[in-house]
Amino acid sequence: MSDDLIVHTTSGPVRGFQAGDVCVWKGVPFAKPPVGNLRFQAPQPPDRWTEPRDARSFGPASLQVENPVLSSVAGRGKLPQSEDCLYLNVWSKGADDKRRPVMVWIHGGSYLTGSGAIAWYDGAAFAKNGDVVVVTINYRLGALGYLYLGDLFGEAYAASGNLGLLDQIAALQWVHDNIAAFGGDPSRVTIFGESAGAGSVGALLAAPAAKGLFHRAILQSGSGRLGIRTRASATEVAKRVLDKVGVAPGDVSALHAVPAERFAEVGASLGAGLPFGPVMDGVVLPDFPPSALAAGAARDIPVMIGVNLDEYRLFTSYDPAWQSGDEAALRSKLQSLLGPLPDAIIDFYLNEVPGESTYDRLMKLGTYRVFVRGMLQTADLQAQQGAPVWAYRFDWKSTAFGGKLGACHALEIPFVFNNLHQLGVERFTGDAPDRQPIADHMHLAWIAFAHNGDPNDFTGVPQAATAGGGAVRGGAESGGAGVPSGAERSGAGLPSGAERSGAGLPSGVERSGAGLPSGAERSGAGLPIGVERSGAGLPHWPRYTLDKRELLVFGSDPHVEQDPYAPERAAWERFVGEA
Repeated sequence: MSDDLIVHTTSGPVRGFQAGDVCVWKGVPFAKPPVGNLRFQAPQPPDRWTEPRDARSFGPASLQVENPVLSSVAGRGKLPQSEDCLYLNVWSKGADDKRRPVMVWIHGGSYLTGSGAIAWYDGAAFAKNGDVVVVTINYRLGALGYLYLGDLFGEAYAASGNLGLLDQIAALQWVHDNIAAFGGDPSRVTIFGESAGAGSVGALLAAPAAKGLFHRAILQSGSGRLGIRTRASATEVAKRVLDKVGVAPGDVSALHAVPAERFAEVGASLGAGLPFGPVMDGVVLPDFPPSALAAGAARDIPVMIGVNLDEYRLFTSYDPAWQSGDEAALRSKLQSLLGPLPDAIIDFYLNEVPGESTYDRLMKLGTYRVFVRGMLQTADLQAQQGAPVWAYRFDWKSTAFGGKLGACHALEIPFVFNNLHQLGVERFTGDAPDRQPIADHMHLAWIAFAHNGDPNDFTGVPQAATAGGGAVRGGAESGGAGVPSGAERSGAGLPSGAERSGAGLPSGVERSGAGLPSGAERSGAGLPIGVERSGAGLPHWPRYTLDKRELLVFGSDPHVEQDPYAPERAAWERFVGEA
């Protein structure tokens, strides 16, 4: 391992390290610390430095309150946090002039929690298997990132409701200006994210200031309508926050005197749902993101978008009341979280949708309402513009917690990153041996899309990744979350190879028949649609069109389905007035 890998950025030199085949830089500032007078202001370029800056440990996450449910499910430790949080991390095969495709990951967490340093997002496997440059970023969260003050504090705060989004744009500008020095191609940038990260991707597709800074987009379990607010509704949220912290509208001195930690605490106390998210402020976001797509804002951007089969179970499986309540109680809980909803749409799910219980059927309603609806709308709008779109659904069900999670929200993330061995993953997924082939499939499809804007096109993808040997897992030589040997570790980190289960063995080692590498030695019982196979060993993934609405199902039996949400879409159009 080399600890003296220096790259010159537009702000100054940074010293990373080489871990096996992958070069890593962490905690690289892409903006000034948003503290003091820069609180609630747009990000500014970082001050310059001349001596090599250490980039061998992660920068702190945005201030946040730990989500005990998600921490329990995933087994994640608490992240180092600070108001000074605008840092990014880079994984690459080399700081050279090869101009590799770039993948910029935007983490999720309801716009309230998360970090680019979480071990599940380690970019080593993408760099090693796909010869892509991976960038993970932090951005301001909660009230510090999405508190709209423009109507309460004046023009100087007009963009305060979209600071998290502006941070993401600043990171993309940094990528545009610097990534060539890290072996990346600034003209082949893919943004991808999950949940609020996918909502951010959807907002970036509509944000004029982001135009030209990325060229492909992947939305995992989210869309541009997720958490979006009008100025009026965002102002109401701001009034609640200001009341809780004791600041009168217009009192700038008092606003800046409140400890940053207090804003994080109050933001997390506003109740269920998404109190924060991008704001249609007329400045950063001139329009509702789906309306911008309808007007052609992203007609030149290839898109992959998808959902998990049982998204909504993640938010309810820990609550015994959802499992034991009668129909009236469950209707009431659903209305409080997702309403107001017409009784007719609830009746449709209870009477017309298959499911073993009332809970099962209502979870399908929650999944459609929050996630599927936005996916279908985004895919439809892009297809109407003639933009290439590929849709997917992740059907593999976790065996953890007695199987009650199903194919829940966020479950696909370690499969996409090929990080099944990382800290907390097995606690979330279980240890079923069929996990790895699915990870191979998804990982390589994402790599192909990053290279060529088409998940079926493996031109330029390293041959070893598609030759049937299976994809190599990431992080094995960079300390789990990419931490160099002996460096300070956070709760997100894991020493190389520590606590690794049999399901996390190096590629090809002691692999069972159910855990064959992608496309290798498959029997006739394999893929049902195997005529046109991609380099990833998958069926050919057809483009999404308005007449067929086909999507690729990832699971133990990958296959293509045509318009699987047609009955639900029709019911929402009939009973709610929108699909």
